[in-house]
Amino acid sequence: MKFLSRWLVLLTSHISLVTSFSLALLLLYTPSSAFAQWEPDVRLTYNDSSSVTTTEGGSNRCIAAGPGANVHVVWVDGMDGQLRVYYKRSTDAGVSWAPDVRLSDTLSLVDYPSISISGPTVHVVWFDRRDGHREIYYKRSSDSGMTWSPDTRLTHGTSPSYDPSVSASDSLVYVTWVYYPFDNIPEIYYKRSLDGGMTWSPDTCLSNDTTYSAWPSVSSSGSMVHIAWRDTKNGSRQILYLRSTDSGRTWAADTQLTNTPAWSSMYPSISASGSDVHVTWEDRRNGNEEIYYKRSTDGGILWSPDTRLTNNASYSTDPHLATSGSNVHVVWWDYRNGGGEIYYLYSSDGGTSWSGETRLTQNDSTSQYASVATQGSAVHVVWMDTRDGNSEIYYKRNPTGNIGVEEYARVRDQGFGFRITARPNPFTSFARVSGHEAERFALYDIFGQKVGVYKGDRVGEGLAAGVYFLKPEGKDAKPLRIIKLR
Repeated sequence: MKFLSRWLVLLTSHISLVTSFSLALLLLYTPSSAFAQWEPDVRLTYNDSSSVTTTEGGSNRCIAAGPGANVHVVWVDGMDGQLRVYYKRSTDAGVSWAPDVRLSDTLSLVDYPSISISGPTVHVVWFDRRDGHREIYYKRSSDSGMTWSPDTRLTHGTSPSYDPSVSASDSLVYVTWVYYPFDNIPEIYYKRSLDGGMTWSPDTCLSNDTTYSAWPSVSSSGSMVHIAWRDTKNGSRQILYLRSTDSGRTWAADTQLTNTPAWSSMYPSISASGSDVHVTWEDRRNGNEEIYYKRSTDGGILWSPDTRLTNNASYSTDPHLATSGSNVHVVWWDYRNGGGEIYYLYSSDGGTSWSGETRLTQNDSTSQYASVATQGSAVHVVWMDTRDGNSEIYYKRNPTGNIGVEEYARVRDQGFGFRITARPNPFTSFARVSGHEAERFALYDIFGQKVGVYKGDRVGEGLAAGVYFLKPEGKDAKPLRIIKLR
């Protein structure tokens, strides 16, 4: 049971579930109580200049979490008299923070930083005007933010490139951005790295039409890559979607996700977890800006109807989402209170139903441009705030807001790797392992004792409530933590 011992130690240190007392507490959690423990705001920057997160909706992620207790934040700061990209990290899940690290070091305009992680490798992209016009630059750390590579220039066009978005999955890194030819209209471009950011493919135009394309957002899960953006090719402002099933080598035809009045839909944010793909965006179909959402449960082939998440007389804008297993977390900023405030919603059943709204900030200034990330049981949010007289970076967390789920388990079989995910997680009756329903899976309790073997379509059926670890029979795999309630 060596494979279990390592993960039980991590579990013990992370959420203290191995005692009967703490396990009992877990089983008493309802979804509403488990997601309610937001801690006070934490100020991350202290200087007289402007510190800003991304200002381009939810396409650029300014926070990432993992592995373990690491939390990573990027922003743009003018503390040295010139806007530069900065980074800081926490190694204890947001309790304390290391000093700021300056990532860009040129006397040029920079903006729109975006971050993604895969294991200990941190990937950051931004736009930079050091070469006379806007280009996309990239930087990485292979040791969870301790040291950083030199800058890599990703684009070499004759016109501006801006608004980048990055997503990493294992050694695969995907970057999308907007390229704006001076004699034409903006298009969505893309490139990938197969070796963790060491080398890069040529640029590829994905939108390839004669209308305005903007605000791309990319998310990846294994060999699946998903991109959403705002496009006007069908005569009005709509959200379009593309997917690749072969790690970005080829792409399916685009799908129009919205069908709304002209100039209605914008600022998409996309996140994938296994075969589930979630998109949220800002929409003006109701006369003012509201937050909308839709999902696909089959890797982007079919999509649910639009779901309206907000409903107030003021405007709600710039949504950003993160997913982990069956949990979906959405943040945005809202003017219903007279000034911008950060709001939050979650779904614990993959977007089928939603919690009530939670107002995360409570001040008379403007709080805006939020990003959200999850790791283990915690939810992390970062945003820009003017409560101190100038814009500063603020952070808060909910240490139990993502309790009971792990996104996937990695499986090795005859030299090949793939991922498995259980849905729903937590569950009350049984869970299914999507794509592996006919296979057999062993479950172990928190003491490492085998409690049964189940087919992938009815994992955990008949078991008592508790914490279990799932592992495919006969395969080398990291165990997947699942929780049965009631």
